This record gives sequence, structure tokens and C-alpha cells, in this order.
Amino acid sequence: MDLFGGVISLHGITYLLFCVFVIAAAGYCIGRVTVKGVSLGTAGVFLASLVFGSLFFGTLEKETGAFTKDALKIVENIGLVMFVTSVGFIAGPGFIANIRKNLRSYVILSAIIILSGGAAAVLCILIGRSAGIEESRKLTAMIAGLFSGAMTSTPAFSAAKASVEAAYEDIVSVGYGIAYIFGVVGVVLFVQIIPKIERADIADELKKLSYAREGSKKGINFDELIHMDPFGVMPFSLAIVLGIIAGMIRIPLSASGLSGTCFSLTTTGGCLMSSLFLGHFGKCGRISLMPYHSSLKVFREFGLALFLIGAGLSAGAQFVRNFRIIYFVFGVVITTVPMITGYLFSVKLLRMNLLDALSAITGGMTSTPALGTLIGVAGTEEIAFGYAAAYPAALITVVLVTQFIIILF
Repeated sequence: MDLFGGVISLHGITYLLFCVFVIAAAGYCIGRVTVKGVSLGTAGVFLASLVFGSLFFGTLEKETGAFTKDALKIVENIGLVMFVTSVGFIAGPGFIANIRKNLRSYVILSAIIILSGGAAAVLCILIGRSAGIEESRKLTAMIAGLFSGAMTSTPAFSAAKASVEAAYEDIVSVGYGIAYIFGVVGVVLFVQIIPKIERADIADELKKLSYAREGSKKGINFDELIHMDPFGVMPFSLAIVLGIIAGMIRIPLSASGLSGTCFSLTTTGGCLMSSLFLGHFGKCGRISLMPYHSSLKVFREFGLALFLIGAGLSAGAQFVRNFRIIYFVFGVVITTVPMITGYLFSVKLLRMNLLDALSAITGGMTSTPALGTLIGVAGTEEIAFGYAAAYPAALITVVLVTQFIIILF
């Protein structure tokens, strides 16, 4: 790509870097726009990357060559790993105390969210069949993709592709791309709109999270520990290494063993678990295992931006190529039903306070961007406890529900 009459020429990886940071700059400007107190925040980066991907993905492929999709996947995965590792460290100090008090509520809520989303997906299959939208197996593959996209769940997406016939794998990918957009934006808007509908006093709601603060007071004097670097990059990197190793462990879910369908934490879940573990203990002997809080804020925000850019560019291109209004509507339904169901169940039946309920819903929906937005709404990372507690149960349930949908329908 030549700029300014050929004075500046960008090719290959340089062009990709140029696009990534142009999108980041534009996205944060979009996210800053506020309408009646509601804004996209960091999700503005996702919107910018969607638009860029839909308009210029062909140019990006031309300039960067055959490695475009792999490069974007690397950008997406690095960002996601940075984000969830930061969340794990932030939630780690009070995680055990939080889990002891609320484990059953988090697990039940995660199951309710995923099962209600699965029920909505089944309803869409039945509606689609009665309307004769697609051939039966093709429709099931499409809805399975829509379900995994609505839940923004890469493990569910992978499980869906592994469970359908080879001829329908691309259909799953199309459904995932169509539903993923509202799957991200819908939950981001939901966690901002609900407090306004409830006319919640955020300061008052934060006081109800005092148990999390109490759980995080462990009596460790970090000033007396040995810090391997000024920012905590070493323990942060160690958590990622351990998380990748944990994510590589595969548990067979079928009689065919490792050659069939398997469950794994994936790199995302592995990094979340390892950082929760290191964050809980905080030290090894006199060596600090905790990055500085200021560093975690930067890692969290920068990681979220990279994740949204990598995911948005690919989703934008696929969305334009394969968009059908009926499938987008199905995706909206599959995203909205579990959010509303989860909120009513958590607040009315489980009696969870507002912010904890919304945090758990972001975990139950496996929505990384929504947690980032909710942290901005609350003004504190303490609400990450609910996400970290609900996420593992949701991760397992969404994979199983996706497979059951394909097997039964």
C-alpha cells in the first residue's frame, strides 16, 4: 500500500501493524461516544474492526499474503491471553473466599444461562424447519454455529465443527461469524442498560461487594518480597506458560478417545486458572508471584483491544459475505434469551446483588468484552470475581450443549 504519492510504502507485516493501530485509535474514539449514558467503550474497537474488515479485508489479504488469517488469529489469541490472565490475577487474592461463599450460585447460574441459550437455539431450529429455510442437517449446523457465536465461545465453535459432517463444517463457521457480532455488542450494551433500567446507585452496589474485599486481604506484605522485574512481567509470563500447558490437556468425551470429541480448558481457560492460582498464593517463598496492579490494568486493556481487533477483522469479512437477515435474527434471539433469563434468575431467585449478577452473567456468556465494559461501569476490578467463578462452568456446559444440539437435531 502506497501513501502520500509513494513517499511511504507499507507491505506485509508492517501493513498489518499499521491497520491494527489505526483501528485501535479509531475504535477508542467511537467507544467514547455516549448516548444517554450508554457507550461501547472498548467494544468501539470491535465495531471499528468490523467496519474495516467488511470494507478492506480483501486489501489486507492482498498486502499481507497467505498468512493474513493466521496473523489475525495470533493477534486475537495474544490479546485474549493477556486479558484473561490479568483478570485471573485481579480476582485471585479473594477467589477462594468468594467461591466458598457462592460456588453453587455461580455454577447454577452458568448452567441456566447456557441451557436457556441452548433452548433458544433448539426453538430456532424448529422454526427454521417448519418454514423450510434450509435442509435439515444444514440448518442444524448453521444454528450450532449461531449458538457458539452468540455465546462468543471458541471451544463451542470447535466442538460444533468437530461434531458435524465434514460437508457442513463451513456452514458452522458462517453461523459463528454472523452471530458473533451481536454476541459481543449485545452483552456489552446489556451490562450498561440494566443498571440504568434498575436506577441503580453504583456506589451503593459496590458496598455490597465487601465480601470480595475481605477475601482479598491475605496479610502478605509485598514490599518485603523479591520482585523479578519492576512491572511483574515475569509472574505474568509464568502464568501464561502454565496456562498454555494446562490448556493442552485433552479429556475424551467420546468412546473413540483422543481421536474423537474432547474437552479441554483451551489456552483461554488454562491461563485464567493458572493466574487465579498464582494470584491466590501471591508468592513462592520470598519471590513475588503478583504483577503490580497498575501493570495488570494496562495488560487487561491492551489485551482486550488486540482481541477485539483480531476477532473483528475476520468476523467483518465473513459477515458481509454470508449475511442473511433470518440468521442474524436467530443470533440476536440466542444471545438475548440467556442474558435476560440469567439476570432474572440471579436477582430474583438467587438474590445476588446487581453488579455480582452482571459479572457472573458475563462469565456465563463467556463474554470477555462485556467484563471489560462492566469494570468501566463499576470503576473497579473487584467485580471480576463473578466472571472468574462462572466462566469455568460455562466453558464446560456450552461445549456439551453444542454437541447435544447437533446429536439430537
